[in-house]
Parts: sequence; C-alpha cells; structure tokens
Amino acid sequence: MNAAPSPSARIRAGLALGLSLMLLAPLGARVPTEGSQAMVVSAHHLASEAGKDIMRQGGNAIDGAVATGFALAVVLPRAGNLGGGGFMIIRTADGRETALDFREVAPAAATRDMYLDEAGNAVAQRSRQGYLANGVPGTVAGLEHAFRNYGSGRVSWSEIIEPSRRLAAEGFPVSATLAQHLSAHAERLSANPASRRIFLRDGELYQAGEVFRQPELAATLTRLQNHGAADFYRGETARLIAEDQAQGGGLITLADLAAYQPVERLPIRGDYRGHVFITMPPPSSGGIALQQILGTLEAYDLAELRLHSTAYIHLVTEAMRRAFHDRARYLGDPDFYDVPAAELTDPAYVAQMLADFNPQQASVSAELRPGLAPTPAEATETTHFAAMDAEGNIATSTYTLNGNYGNSVTVEGAGFLMNNEMDDFTAKVGVKNMFGLMQSAANAIAPGKRPLSSMTPTIVLKDGQPFLTTGAPGGPTIITSVLQVILNVIDFQLPLTVAVDAPRFHHQWQPDRIAHEPFFASPDTLEQLREKGHAFALRRLYAHESNRMARYFGDTQSIMVDPATGLLLGVSDRRNPLAAPAGY
Repeated sequence: MNAAPSPSARIRAGLALGLSLMLLAPLGARVPTEGSQAMVVSAHHLASEAGKDIMRQGGNAIDGAVATGFALAVVLPRAGNLGGGGFMIIRTADGRETALDFREVAPAAATRDMYLDEAGNAVAQRSRQGYLANGVPGTVAGLEHAFRNYGSGRVSWSEIIEPSRRLAAEGFPVSATLAQHLSAHAERLSANPASRRIFLRDGELYQAGEVFRQPELAATLTRLQNHGAADFYRGETARLIAEDQAQGGGLITLADLAAYQPVERLPIRGDYRGHVFITMPPPSSGGIALQQILGTLEAYDLAELRLHSTAYIHLVTEAMRRAFHDRARYLGDPDFYDVPAAELTDPAYVAQMLADFNPQQASVSAELRPGLAPTPAEATETTHFAAMDAEGNIATSTYTLNGNYGNSVTVEGAGFLMNNEMDDFTAKVGVKNMFGLMQSAANAIAPGKRPLSSMTPTIVLKDGQPFLTTGAPGGPTIITSVLQVILNVIDFQLPLTVAVDAPRFHHQWQPDRIAHEPFFASPDTLEQLREKGHAFALRRLYAHESNRMARYFGDTQSIMVDPATGLLLGVSDRRNPLAAPAGY
C-alpha cells in the first residue's frame, strides 16, 4: 500500500484548491459544525429535514432516505420525482447489502427504431421532449420496496409520505434558484398545458419568496399514503397516467404500469487501497467504470503526483478515457443482454487497461484498441440523496427524470412530471445521446428493457465498517464526480468538505476532450497538458444545458464517519445553493 501523503503534500493540495473555494463560496456551503448520530444529505434542505424528522421518530436510515426521496419530488421539480426512476444501494447494520434497481422501462409498444425518421436518421427531440420520451416510472415502486423490506418497522408508510404531502399541500417558499430555473425552462414547460399551469402559472412566473403550492400533487401523495404504490401502478393515479398518455400520443398503458417491478441486484464490490467500495451493477455503467478506473489507478502513487498536477490529470484522464470506451461498447440491461461484467472487472483485464499509457502523450480516443471481443450489433438533472444512522444502516440513492423537468409533460390531474429516460437508449448506433455519449446495440430499445445509466450511488467501508457514502447527478459526469470525491478522501486525505469542494474534470472517450470546472488547474498546467495532446472544454459540456450551474459538475451529496469520534459528517455540495445536510 502506498504511504499516506505528507503534511506538506496535503498543504500544497489545500493551497491549490484555494481559488476554487473562493469561487464556490457565494453558492453557499451547508455543513454541520459538529458530528451527528444520524444524517441525511440531499439536494434540498427541506427534503433533508423531512428525512431527519422520520429518523427522529424512530425510523432508520432507509426510512429517512425514502422520506427524503418523496420530499424531493415536491421541492425539486427539475429532478426530484414520482415520474422517473433510479437506483439505491442499501447496507444494513447486520451487513446485508443490495443494489435496488427501480430504473424506468420501455413501454410494451416501444420499438427499436421508434426515434428514426423515414430516412433512418435519429430525431433527437422525439426521445427528449413530449409523450414519446418517457419510460414506465419506477420511483414509487422502488421507494416502497426499500421501505417494506429494509425499513425499521417503527414508522408507518403514512408517516413516511406525510412530510412530502404537507409540503405539496401547504407549499414552500420559492427560492431565487427555483424562480430562475423555471424561467430559464419556460419555453419547454409551456409546451404542455398542465406544466404551463402548475409551474409557470400560465405565464405569471413565480418570484422568489412566493409560496408554491401543488394541490394535485398533494392529492396524489394522499392516495399513496392510503393505498401505497398499488395506487400508482393499478389505481387512480395509474388511470390518470394512462389517460394522459393516450390523450398525448404516449405509449404507456395500464398494463405497462401494472407490470412494473423493481429488481434487487448483487452490488459490485471492489477494493481500493485497503477500502471496500459497494456500488451499482448494470444497467448502471457507473459501478463497472468506477471499479475499472480505481483498479488502474491503484498501481500509481497519486499523492506523490499531487492533486491536479499535470501528471495527475493526464493519468486520471487516460483511465477515464478507457473506462468510458468500454462503457460505450459493452454495457446494457443485463436482463436483455449478457453484459460481460466479470471480464470487464477481472483484475488481469483491468491491469492491462493502461498498458499502453504514455506519460508524455495523450491517447487518441478513436485509436483505442478494441479491448474485449466485439459485442453484437443520460441528463444532468438527476439528484442524489443518502442517509446513515447510528446503528450502521446506510441507504444511498440516485434517481432522475433524466433532463431538466424530464419530458416537460405533467400528468393532468396528478401534478407530477414524467421522465425523458428513453433518450438513454441507443436510438441509433453511432449517434450520440443528449450527453454526447456513444452507445452500442447492447443498449438498443426493447419493450420492458431498462436503459443504460451512469448513476453511481456508492458506499465505502474501512476495516469492514461504514466510512463514506457519496453520489452525484450530472449524466456521465456522475461517475467521475464520485471517483474524484473518493480519490480526494482516500489518496489525498482531504477533509470531506475540501474533497467535495475541489474542482472536477471529466473525460468520456467521446468527445475527445477534457471537460472541466473553472480554475481546476493553473494556466501552466493547462499548457503542459495541451503539449501532451489534450483538448479542453470549459463550462457547458452538453448542448442542452442552459442554466448557470452548467459550469459545474453535479452537486455531490456525501456522508462520512469521523474515525476519531464515530460521529457522522454530512456535506451537501455548495455547487447547489439549495442543498443541505440534516442531522441530530
């Protein structure tokens, strides 16, 4: 094992971050000043408080996370959702581990070429906007499954839903961030009458400080309180979804909803410098990519290279490039395609991924070797939340509508937005999706299939005990954001606040460039990297991003166990001014 970084190395790393911290400071970090016995982190302070209150009532971390997920559906409409789907990694106090997959699925009427025009060309808007863009939602089924199977039994389902129902019925103050975000996406939301009425007040846009009430959503949550997920998939809410889909030309039917089931999968488990990480298997690409990148980097002394030095950025970029190359070629829904997960994560295969690494020269993405034998012929508006309790239970979840406000369609009479997750499928091999990702036929559309995802909720153990959990939104940058938090904590031994604040960079094989946040490296470092053959993209990585936060990569939500006291430290990324941890 490599030696820990010296105090001087840590000081240098801290100084290197100074400018970025000054830049982020106006966005407003929210970090408890002291450790806690129970902690929730999420992208909105009201949702974190909802989860904390449930744990105060006797619930465990899984109960707290489920309550937080429902509350985010009210207070974070761009990403929090009832009409989307996601993943959750659960580890109970007695050591049980599971990867809960509640990803959306393609409707039964979906076809492989449904987004191609008569000439065989992919029509991007068909998979991103409007009724054809949505898959069958999984969030409600997934959160209920987590509660029923891993909750404490000390709080009721009705109590879990109550905070979100109350926030929808009584309302909450509109923040400047929400007001600006709704205004920025007014054109898209205006295309759907229900979205225009609820989120834009038919043109009288919400202003900061006003109270935002959602009575239709409150009624939906009341039905969920009374009837559970059965209402969403077979009851009144299901009827509203199916009727709205039929009216708008969508494909989701009552049969599609009734057939939906979340799936428990075996988590990916890996080792890195004496730590064990537990993360998501396919249809997430994040776990395999994370295991590959960490596996290739373990052979190098990153602390000796120094954080954000030329050598460090060059090395980590090359590891990212190769992992995303494999993502594009080999990954899809394991229920429909034999994903070569064991081969991709085999230590011998991972060890040779950087065999052709040249410290002096960047690789060319288009010239990467094939790797394994050829196989047969995502949105930034995701959000992450997590909870940990004193008993050692952990639930860490990333869920999504895919793009901002999903497909912009609000279910008439039900008050919630639907996803545009169908864009995560391969509409046509060789054509990029909304995140610029190239994907293979392994991820082609098929009825009942789950699209490939980058969501990477992750738990890290140290000496067999919970040490860290982290996750992020951000399309493919989810993987590299989670990676960099882990590297900053383990390799550079940075305090969690600084590890989260550190500027991030990202490479996803194609496009062949390093995307990065402002001030992630000095001008001299950037010039040295250019001399090695690297190209750069600052701020907006994807054409669909239009808000001011697009210059930053996903707001991570993290909880860490203080090794000295055993208390919990929650850090909500200051990249999101609404995010906050809540603990007691």
